[in-house]
Amino acid sequence: MRLCAWYLYGEKHRGYALNPVANFHLQNGSVLWRINWMGDTSPRGIGASCGMMVNYRYFLEDTGTNSAAYLGSKHIKASEQVLALVSQFQQNSKL
Repeated sequence: MRLCAWYLYGEKHRGYALNPVANFHLQNGSVLWRINWMGDTSPRGIGASCGMMVNYRYFLEDTGTNSAAYLGSKHIKASEQVLALVSQFQQNSKL
């Protein structure tokens, strides 16, 4: 889960999220909200994402601000759960 959080939050392509689905939602002003262990146990879900599923949450009053921050300064708005996983990854990673 830590690696997944880092992939979605920290891995970039030209400063934006490397994952195309994450990039889509973040451009539209969502928050990287939650990573669900074994959220998709279908054969395709296991093969594509090791069964992990991600939730993006849209707070309608914040979508404009979040979108502008992402597109302008490449800042990803993320929940405490995701940020904690990113922090754990950074502390334990040898990358």
